[in-house]
Amino acid sequence: MSKKTPQPLNITALLHQVSKCVICEPQLPLGARPVIQFNPQARILIAGQAPGIKVHQTGIPFNDKSGERLRQWLGLTEPQFYDASNLAILPMGFCYPGKGKSGDLAPRKECAPAWRAELLAALPNIQLTIVLGKYAQHYHLPHTKKLPLTELVKSWRDYWPHHLPLPHPSPRNNSWLKNNPWFAQDVLPELKQRVAEVLAL
Repeated sequence: MSKKTPQPLNITALLHQVSKCVICEPQLPLGARPVIQFNPQARILIAGQAPGIKVHQTGIPFNDKSGERLRQWLGLTEPQFYDASNLAILPMGFCYPGKGKSGDLAPRKECAPAWRAELLAALPNIQLTIVLGKYAQHYHLPHTKKLPLTELVKSWRDYWPHHLPLPHPSPRNNSWLKNNPWFAQDVLPELKQRVAEVLAL
């Protein structure tokens, strides 16, 4: 029987502070509503961009079309995905940043410096970090900043099995997925197998 990692005494206080964070509120069109999923026992980390408007409204991470596709990619059911002891979900910006000319705005820059290092340090059991989008890429794989998305994802084995850069599962990337059939053929089967192995540990 495996031992559980002791939970730091300040985790509850830290998560409460995150939930009440308003450092970006003057720049947020719908106000502050941090949306994360967190448990120190988590073995997989989803490092995303920022919540969309539906996620802001519901307070549930990836409760949208992007989430449906991401769960398919991972080979997980909704209960498995939303079990925080399986997956931690930490976007680069915890609140909905608003709409821009071509989709949602970038994650607010204040968020990651304020919270990310402390939260990541409280996740000692992470075996796989899934890196979604360029802002998460720049933080978690900083040496790849200049790589275009397609080149980065094609080089996925360079970061395997502990990190996996993926295109964002948003419907906005349908064309990319159609133009890169190797992704579904080569990457996704390996991803599903790795997720299953990690969660079986």
